[in-house]
Amino acid sequence: MDNTELVKTKVSQDLSKRQWQRLSPIAILYFSMSFVRVIFGNVIYLLPALIFSYSSLRENPLVWLPVLTLFIALLLIIAFWHFQVYRFRFSDNNVEIRSGIFSKKQLNLPFARIQNVKLEQPIYYRLTGFACLQLDTAGSAKQEAKLVALPLALAEQLKQLILSHKQEQSLNLEQIVDPIDNSADNQHSNERILNRRSVSDLVIHGISSNRIWIILGGLAPFYDKIVIQLNVVLTDFGINLKEMFNLETHAIWQVGLYALSLTMLLLLVMLSFSILGAIVSYYGYRLSTNGSRYIRRSGLFTLHEVSMPLSRLQLVKQKQDWLDRVLKRMDLKLEQSNAQLTSVDISASSSKIVVPSITTEQSKELIDDLYPDNQLFNIVFLPISRFYLVRYIGYLLLPLFVLTESFALYHNNVQLAAVLLGVFCLLSVLFYLRWLRWGVAFDAHYIYIRRGVIGVDYYCFPAYKVQQSQFKQSVMMKKRQLATIKLILASGSISAPLLTEEQAYKLVNHCLYKVESSHSSWM
Repeated sequence: MDNTELVKTKVSQDLSKRQWQRLSPIAILYFSMSFVRVIFGNVIYLLPALIFSYSSLRENPLVWLPVLTLFIALLLIIAFWHFQVYRFRFSDNNVEIRSGIFSKKQLNLPFARIQNVKLEQPIYYRLTGFACLQLDTAGSAKQEAKLVALPLALAEQLKQLILSHKQEQSLNLEQIVDPIDNSADNQHSNERILNRRSVSDLVIHGISSNRIWIILGGLAPFYDKIVIQLNVVLTDFGINLKEMFNLETHAIWQVGLYALSLTMLLLLVMLSFSILGAIVSYYGYRLSTNGSRYIRRSGLFTLHEVSMPLSRLQLVKQKQDWLDRVLKRMDLKLEQSNAQLTSVDISASSSKIVVPSITTEQSKELIDDLYPDNQLFNIVFLPISRFYLVRYIGYLLLPLFVLTESFALYHNNVQLAAVLLGVFCLLSVLFYLRWLRWGVAFDAHYIYIRRGVIGVDYYCFPAYKVQQSQFKQSVMMKKRQLATIKLILASGSISAPLLTEEQAYKLVNHCLYKVESSHSSWM
């Protein structure tokens, strides 16, 4: 009997026993890595300070040796303890998990509550043939259950068991315990590939994403130390920054050229990290569909697999920032029912399905596959009221500008007055672009909302997915017969400001009618 048959036999025996089972010893490595992520995830913003204060460590490296030894020992003890107390078992209709060191926890999760099943394979699991199985429930702010260090064959079979149970409630374990590799092969053979992302696409995504601005923002408190350390490093290479930026020895255009070159060099370094993050997150990206289920697989070191039934999809968001418009690319996000409760994870391991850096034609094909009757690319959007400009420019921005500009002119500070005028003009243009982007439309089946500033985002969702609608109207808005609507879905809320009363009532009534008359479930 070969290894595959042994795995099949063991899986069948394990499922049929219905006894408490232990994890593989490799789970110790998983618990160790999880503990490290928890610790350093809370101090990640101190990382720049640690990097640029390494001089003390270089002078006395033995100081850290006892601390490092104690940390590793504590890490291994906690990981082994977690491994020892972790137990799980399956019955016909539910999974049970016992875990916890100081706070004991026993979870009983019925299959009927499970809305999403995800497979995760860190690199050390991919080398050893193991996987993690994550089970999400409707309306949960966090993962309800996570089975770690399962043999890949067992994880595939349990995933098929849970998904099949949602389709046919009468299925039991004995009916599912069939050759696993064959079921997995059948699943993959029945899948239809919708989209793949190449490395060049991921490079574009790394360039256009906001990771670089997050990095720059996180480094802001340490700019002084960065400049000092950079000066030391460049001096070692024979580059003297003080001499380069000395206006007494260099022309102003030369100093400006040096400053621009140095800035571009630093941005290039930051951009490299952003591109690397995109490749690590989305390498090998593949979006496929199997019946009414959409499956995303990606990851360089850790392979993530997210499976989402179409019924769980709440809205589609086509996001295009200003740099995406230059590169003629966009991101497509498929928002699930608890997407707003899931923490942001740039490693692409969250339950959101994101299709990075696709073209307009690819976006249209995917949206048409999800919502065949949608008119997102053809429908005419209704603009919001021009009172938006009056409110933000006339009532808010203009009085502040007049006050500060008068102060600057009173003190004969022409330069400050010129700067204030430039800021006022820039903000006015941004508010105008913001007003120009706003738009609302709906047809017999879907609601469409457009918004943005320089970039533009489009939202499309079925009207029956709305769980709550709000009609907001202040005294000033009522006088002008305007209103703001807020539509709340299971994935979050979305608003449209300063519509006419007639438009707002039509949209709200349309949503309420579709919710009442439609027999489709929002889940």
